[in-house]
Amino acid sequence: MRSIATGTIESVDRRYNAHPLATKANCRRLRGMSSSNWPGNRLLLALPSRNLKQLMPELEHIHCQREQVLMDADSSLDHVFFPDSGVVSVVAVYADGSVIEMATIGREGCTGMQAFFGAKTSSVRLLVQIPGSAAKMSRAAFARAMESMPSFRNLMSAYIQAFLEQVLVSVACNGAHSLKERLARWLLMMRDRTDEDALPITQNLLAEMLGVQRPTITNAAKELERAGLIARGRRQVTILDRRCLAEESCECYQLVRTRVASHLPKTYT
Repeated sequence: MRSIATGTIESVDRRYNAHPLATKANCRRLRGMSSSNWPGNRLLLALPSRNLKQLMPELEHIHCQREQVLMDADSSLDHVFFPDSGVVSVVAVYADGSVIEMATIGREGCTGMQAFFGAKTSSVRLLVQIPGSAAKMSRAAFARAMESMPSFRNLMSAYIQAFLEQVLVSVACNGAHSLKERLARWLLMMRDRTDEDALPITQNLLAEMLGVQRPTITNAAKELERAGLIARGRRQVTILDRRCLAEESCECYQLVRTRVASHLPKTYT
């Protein structure tokens, strides 16, 4: 498996300090956009208003299509993405081309874990699971904000801790709990990030993300469907009973919510 890049926050390229965050070229990116409802990313919205205003010229609004690769493993880490809606999976890529999901990112977070530590190459693939939109920020602007804006740096630090909590719990969950429990947890996590019961996902993608064969995920989904918790459709899974689905899930679902909220209190509100 391609290893996750590591480093230290001190390794962020300090040459960016000499450049201001905003440029005329960047300002043109936001022309015609309404600032009243964008961005919708909760990390960015948690910044003091003056700091968010300072960052706005560096943000480009993009649409994310289903199964789009925003960044591939071993590619240049040129941008950081802050989802406004939809869900992005962080996946490990193996030598034979197979993948497995390590974490998910929605409106509560960003893809800046490796950029936070100064990495310039991505060791993971960023795959759009559920379509939506995002704010796209260059790595250079991200590094400048880290250096010049304490509120941004502190917020990113809290998010990295929350993100690592998710990854650590997921690793334990994969080894300790049944596929049906893991599937229930995964669906609930998608629901938390979209506020929609109808999730535009395929069973092939579910199998790939959970690291199992298609027939195996089909059997697990059938169990949840027979219990009246979900309904399967063409390229869609609909949650019918969220409360009972949470009861079928393993304890990891609530554990991740609790730990993430301890670092980022406004994640689920």
